[in-house]
Amino acid sequence: MTKKASSKSTKAAIKATAKPIAPKDSKSRAKAPKSTTSEPKKTSKSTVTKPSKTTKATASKPKDQIPVLLTGGNPQIPKGDGDGPVQAYIAAMPGWKRDIGQQLDSLIMTTVPDVQKAVKWNSPFYGLEGKGWFLSFHCFTKYIKLTFFSGASLRPLPPGSSKQKEVRYFDIYESETLDQQTLRNWIKQASELSGWIP
Repeated sequence: MTKKASSKSTKAAIKATAKPIAPKDSKSRAKAPKSTTSEPKKTSKSTVTKPSKTTKATASKPKDQIPVLLTGGNPQIPKGDGDGPVQAYIAAMPGWKRDIGQQLDSLIMTTVPDVQKAVKWNSPFYGLEGKGWFLSFHCFTKYIKLTFFSGASLRPLPPGSSKQKEVRYFDIYESETLDQQTLRNWIKQASELSGWIP
């Protein structure tokens, strides 16, 4: 009888020791949340990489943009104050006109060091604070037209007449060489006169 009792107690002890093995299922259940937390990381990585591709695509678009040339090959440049818009206009001038535009801009700046610049109505304007604009130029098909807003007071008189009494024009063609001395003289005189204030 004692042997049976001892065997029963041994079986009971085995059952008691076997019960703690069950928590292995709970351990496997505890691992499940780890796998679910790792999944959102994958989606967050994919969402981070997608915007970088779109930003590269949008960043390359402005490089491909070419200024529009209006009638006569005149560049369409947004109006703005300062040297930046004027340089953008000159850079967009087609063919031989670009070189003339650079020469004019340089000549004006050396003659009138404190000149102010702007692009208005798709044309570069040059003036002085408190005096208004004294000069502008514009591209046409076969020539560049300089506008002196107080040109009627210049000597010698610029050859191109205007419907406006004070305005005179000077046209530059491809085959012509700039007479820098005459232009410098006109620019200096014009900068000393009252200009056009829109």
